[in-house]
Amino acid sequence: MTAWWKELKGLGPLREHEPMARHTTLGVGGAARWYFQPTDKEAAIHATGIIPRDMLLFPLGRGSNLLVPDDGFEGMVMDLGKLTRCSHEGECVVAEAGLRMSRLARHCAGLGLGGLEFMATVPGDVGGGVAMNAGAFGQQVSDVLQMVEIAKPGGEVKVVDVDALDMAYRRTRLPHGALVLSARFTLHLDKTGAIKKRMRDMRETRGRTQPLEKPNCGSVFKNPEGDHAARLIEAAGLKGFRLGGACISEKHANFIVNEGNATSSDVLALIHHARQEVERRFGIHLETEVHALGHAL
Repeated sequence: MTAWWKELKGLGPLREHEPMARHTTLGVGGAARWYFQPTDKEAAIHATGIIPRDMLLFPLGRGSNLLVPDDGFEGMVMDLGKLTRCSHEGECVVAEAGLRMSRLARHCAGLGLGGLEFMATVPGDVGGGVAMNAGAFGQQVSDVLQMVEIAKPGGEVKVVDVDALDMAYRRTRLPHGALVLSARFTLHLDKTGAIKKRMRDMRETRGRTQPLEKPNCGSVFKNPEGDHAARLIEAAGLKGFRLGGACISEKHANFIVNEGNATSSDVLALIHHARQEVERRFGIHLETEVHALGHAL
């Protein structure tokens, strides 16, 4: 019988002990025991039937909102970056999980389809956007999502309607172990020029208010109801606070930036410190938006 990893190699590049710092927007983290990039959606589906059921499997998009521990990840990282096909019919668009949300927004603008403008400012891919109900500027994925196509462990493919996902602010309840393959969005007709202007205005605001010039993982904490995490962290006097090579941004207090030599441990320590200070001063417990692979935050 052929070893599972030999069979997997026929579906795309497979590497052992892959440094994850090169695959995350923060630029920190240890190595993944296995790193696999399926060549297309069909290969990804086939792979879910090959990878051992007892192996931890983590789907990777662009690596934003992701913190990999310094000691690495003893599982399989599946990079879905090759799943970038997109099609449309009328006012509906279907996009595969690896397509960047910013690219999807631009594509839809060119088609005269509005509703995804906010995605032009979100640094991630469609699959991750669905999994965390990503959003910006008062909009989120659940506003336009119709259904998702998923692969379950063992290779079963299923289409799940948005109503079954119990989506809320930065939360989607996907079936356990499910891998997002594609998503279908319901949009609306609009003038291309008007859509592009809204996207341009959002990008300009984001560039003016967020530390995009340095490696970061996007917003670290979810906004508590009726308030903003950035305001609370700034009010706690933590703007510019640094631990090791990680620093709370002077530009936006809900961003942690890598000053060039940060470790994952530096970032984790800074997250815990900011949370403790906000809770001590204001009695508000901040929940993380960033996902720490293998660690509970």
